[in-house]
Amino acid sequence: MASSADVSVALVAGEVSGDMLAARLLAGLRQQLPEARFHGIGGPRMAEQGFVSDLPMDKLTVRGLLAVIPRYREIKAIQNALRDRLLADPPAVFIGADYPGFNLGLEMQLKQAGIPTVHFVSPQIWAWRGGRIKKIIKSVSHMLVIFPFEEEIYRKAGVPVTYIGHPLAEVIPVQPDQAAARIRLGLPQDVRVVTVMPGSRMGELKYISAPFVGAVKLLAERDPGLRFVVPMAGERQRAYFSELVAAAGLQDVKIDLVDGQSHTAIEAADAVLVASGTATLEVALYKKPMVVAYKVMALEWLIIKNMGYQPWIGLPNILAREFVVPEFLQGAATPQALADATWQQLNDAPNRLRLVERFTAMHHSLLRNSAAESAAAVMRIIEQGKPS
Repeated sequence: MASSADVSVALVAGEVSGDMLAARLLAGLRQQLPEARFHGIGGPRMAEQGFVSDLPMDKLTVRGLLAVIPRYREIKAIQNALRDRLLADPPAVFIGADYPGFNLGLEMQLKQAGIPTVHFVSPQIWAWRGGRIKKIIKSVSHMLVIFPFEEEIYRKAGVPVTYIGHPLAEVIPVQPDQAAARIRLGLPQDVRVVTVMPGSRMGELKYISAPFVGAVKLLAERDPGLRFVVPMAGERQRAYFSELVAAAGLQDVKIDLVDGQSHTAIEAADAVLVASGTATLEVALYKKPMVVAYKVMALEWLIIKNMGYQPWIGLPNILAREFVVPEFLQGAATPQALADATWQQLNDAPNRLRLVERFTAMHHSLLRNSAAESAAAVMRIIEQGKPS
């Protein structure tokens, strides 16, 4: 067993999601290594676990395929400086929390120098860019995966792998409490609620918000009694969405823009209109009918539209291996199409029951003690003292 006082562990998270994942791992590791030094690049959640960030996480945060181009030299310089620091003072293990564009390149150089590397959350090689597995083989000593089907992919490729479960499955209750959520949001119990989730990133929100607002208008015309809840990630997002609501003439529609509280907003809903991403899994774990939409700038769509390997983009559909909920991509994500599909999700009672059954089974398949499982895998790497 490694001596806690003698151990340093380096981690890098480049986005909010990675910060949250790494914080759970750190919580597990702290129990095993209470005096170890945890450092690198991370965010506030990691700091709560005693992590010391050598650089603010927002120095790495980039949104979208094209946004990285003007910042490439800056980000590459950060990667090189961190590599040199870690080579001069090698940690017992390096952990890359998601953010594969940055972390895999750094992991490759560290692994070649004899530093064990763990990558936490597989890049979606099962969805697109499958050729990245070659780089992963060269870069990663051990992969921690959060979806059960990913284990076989890495075993076949010869990459040591541990399935740790999805952290969201631990956070979200197996049996949601819609009534309590409505009380927290000040919503009546006897109205129908549609939660609208255009995303937290301004880059995605700017493209999907207009059709979402258009869908809200059409739904309100069909049923003026509907209530709409829209969780907002920040002031910029709120201001932008509010402008669209005002321009659409929806002053008389009951729309509640709430600060954060996305889980409560989902739990309170009868149906959810959601931008593609992790939020689709959150909606599934809350056992809610949903409509998934995805829209980006035209040039980015041209780049990515033919890169996918499977017909689904929503995580519930990917996990189910079929279209259990409808998806609308790019030009198909019109206000009319989204409103019609959301109306169907609101009013199809047998479908609601089927989804509760499917999503409950999905929840159980993802439920593990992810902090303990991930920490145990990292401890095994530390004790081996060399790359796998």
